[in-house]
Amino acid sequence: MKTLILSIKNNRKYLLFGFTLLIIIIINGCANRPYTTPISRTGFAFDTIVTITIYDSQKEKVLDHCLMLCEKYESLFSTTQEGSDVWNINHANGQAVPVSYDTAVLIQAALYYCAQSHGMLDLTFRAVSQEWNISEQMKEASVVADYNYYIPSQQKLSQLLEHVNYENVQLVDDKGTEIEYNTTLSNNINYFVTLNDNQSAIDLGFIAKGYIADQLKSYLLSEGVKSGIISLGGNVLLIGSKPDGTPFHVGIQKPFGAVNEIITTLEKNDSSVVSSGCYERYFMIDKNKTIYHHIFDTTTGYPVQNDLLGVTILSRSSLEGDALSTYCYILGLEKGLEYIRSLENVDAIFITKDYEIISSY
Repeated sequence: MKTLILSIKNNRKYLLFGFTLLIIIIINGCANRPYTTPISRTGFAFDTIVTITIYDSQKEKVLDHCLMLCEKYESLFSTTQEGSDVWNINHANGQAVPVSYDTAVLIQAALYYCAQSHGMLDLTFRAVSQEWNISEQMKEASVVADYNYYIPSQQKLSQLLEHVNYENVQLVDDKGTEIEYNTTLSNNINYFVTLNDNQSAIDLGFIAKGYIADQLKSYLLSEGVKSGIISLGGNVLLIGSKPDGTPFHVGIQKPFGAVNEIITTLEKNDSSVVSSGCYERYFMIDKNKTIYHHIFDTTTGYPVQNDLLGVTILSRSSLEGDALSTYCYILGLEKGLEYIRSLENVDAIFITKDYEIISSY
């Protein structure tokens, strides 16, 4: 049996000061059958623990190449790695920056979801999230007694929000033609990105892990892998079913529960399972009991406050699951359910603040 426990988009920064990756793999395999014996690789990419498991003991080199691909994508999408495409865009002072095909595809997808969400998702929100610096505050609080959490003023957030607008991101080809959401991009064409507001900055973290997971799955399929699991810090992408034809078991972490405590279990084949919520990257100030977490309202600059603890998206694409899990959390239960039910081949599980589990199906 294989059971996965899925937590929300874990980050290596948090693991360094006490958090544990909440994905458990329990395997019963037959050692003398190479195509049913699982093999795994674990590494780090994009500040996230990466674990890739395939049921084919003869494809060790394929797993090694997957970790190399993760390093490649990190070198393109990282906001902090000097020389990455994203770093170059954010430090170009409004000048056009040449970007790779993968970065162009990811920015095109990010702009699509920003438009679909009417700006509730916004890839130019980086300055505001940096001001809050939730992860670093968590780290400081873990080692400093009586740590005094920083809450940005409304005035400061308003100033930063003046530079949050996804429409300021311009993606064009080498002829200067602006790339539309439905344009099919090509590896044979050069692409350029310009921030029309030179005080703006982008961050692709809300969909990057999903894109990487999808690319890893495409590569594994091209190498003949028929059964496996890709896990990027909570983005779980399943390849096929288990070798015996039975589904994988994916356990959803209970919000604010003990390590490895699950609230529900899913049986899925060949699917993406991605969660977002308020219960991993957060801090709470006792005097008001408000949870200050990493999912923000792009109109106020403050963390979203609603009736939900978490949302899990079930879809075919991990990129889609990444974007929609965050968007549906922002929408809240009623509007989130309505939105998911308007889509094809996508389902969602909502966990309310009363720990009620409500599914779209």
